[in-house]
Parts: sequence; structure tokens; C-alpha cells
Amino acid sequence: MILLVYVISVLIALMAAFIGSLVGLGGGVILIPSMLFLHYYSDAFAWATPQVIVGISLITMVFTAFSSAAAYYRNNRINIRIGLLFLTGSIPGGIIGSWLNQFINTDYFSLYFGLLMIAMSFLFLMKRKEPVKDSSSRQKTPFLSIFLISLIIGIISGLFGIGGGSIIVPAMILLLGFSVHTAAATSMFVIFFISIMSAGTHIILGHVVWEYVIFFIAGAWIGGTLGAKVNQLVKSNILEWILRLLLIIIGIRLIIEGLL
Repeated sequence: MILLVYVISVLIALMAAFIGSLVGLGGGVILIPSMLFLHYYSDAFAWATPQVIVGISLITMVFTAFSSAAAYYRNNRINIRIGLLFLTGSIPGGIIGSWLNQFINTDYFSLYFGLLMIAMSFLFLMKRKEPVKDSSSRQKTPFLSIFLISLIIGIISGLFGIGGGSIIVPAMILLLGFSVHTAAATSMFVIFFISIMSAGTHIILGHVVWEYVIFFIAGAWIGGTLGAKVNQLVKSNILEWILRLLLIIIGIRLIIEGLL
């Protein structure tokens, strides 16, 4: 039975990392619901409490983001300047959002935010300006606008406890005109640094069962690398449809949480 648990852990992490790396969302949207399902319906996963699942998800995301970002970097997909600027806004924004969380009933906000995610998925149907295809493009960068966008993203992420990738990628595509390939790559670069900070907090709080984490890390490393490679082979319109579907899934999940 324990061997089966290890195998399932690797497979879940691999699938979550593959999908997360493919479109730049990180993978938590797949891993967390899957582990919660197993926790409630299988005695073999009784150890996977919600706190432990979040801790494992964040550690897994570190390796997902690192492996995929490394692959994207080798292929010059990451816009380093924009990625660093997103970090300067999203990190303090996350702190502010986490602080605001204690004053706001986030149950109702989860409902509204879920609707927002679904609405964002349909925005991809709108005609947009020609995307920036070259990640190293030297065109004029609206630094203040990007900082403000990333600050808002960080606040929302900290407030709702939702991964930043589900907002970063659409923002880069819809507001900055990035191609979906560059947006996904740059998002994984940003997520890597954010997830290190978040994972460190959960390690300190003791929300990590190390006996199982090593198997999630193995799956995440393989899945993250494969997702980044497949991203380069898939056409942008197909990636946008995959991203739109995942945003709808995230939205439905948040709406259900808000209604319960």
C-alpha cells in the first residue's frame, strides 16, 4: 500500500507540474484538489491534511518552477526585465493582501473572484494588439504600469490564497500584449521566487511531511521540464484554449468554495 501511495504521489506531481509549466500557472490548481480528494476518500492519504497539502504544493511548485524556468531560459523564452518588475510589485502586494485577509470575509470574495476568473477566460476571445514575440525585445517598457499591475496581483493573491500565475499570465497577455509562450515562461520565473518564500513559511510551521515530499519533488521536476519543452511545440492558439479551460476550472472551484 505504501508503495502505491508513493507512485500516486509522483504521478499527481508530474501531471500538475506538466500542466502548470505548460501554461505558466504553477500546478497547484491540479495538485491541491487531487490531494484533497484522496485525503477524504482514502485512508492511505489520511496524513495529507489541508495544511500539509498546501505545504507540499508550495514545495512542489518551487521545483516545478525551477525546472521549467531553467528550460525556458535555455531557449530564451523568459523576459527577465518584466519578470523582475513583477516581483518588485507582487512580493509587497502579497504581504499587504495577507494582512488584509484578516479583516475581510473572503468567502464572498472567493465567489466574486471565481466569476472574475471565468470572465477573464472569455476575454481571450477579444481581438488584441499584435503580441510581443521576442522575450528580449527592447521596446519601451511601461514600468510604472507593470509595477501597479503586479502590486494588485500580489494583493489579490495574498487576499484570496490563489496562485499568482492564474493572474500573471492573463495580465501579460491581455494587458501587455505578450505571446502566450513568453507569458508562460516569464510567469514560471516569477513563481519560482514567490514560491520559495511561501514554502519556507510552511516549512517553519511544520506543514511538511518529508517522507512523501521527495516523491512529489521527483514528479514535479520531470513534469516541469516536460511541460516547458512541450510548450515550445504547441501553437499559441492551442495554449490559449488550454489556459482558458484552466481559468474556468479555477473559477468554478472558487465559486463552489464561496457558496459552501
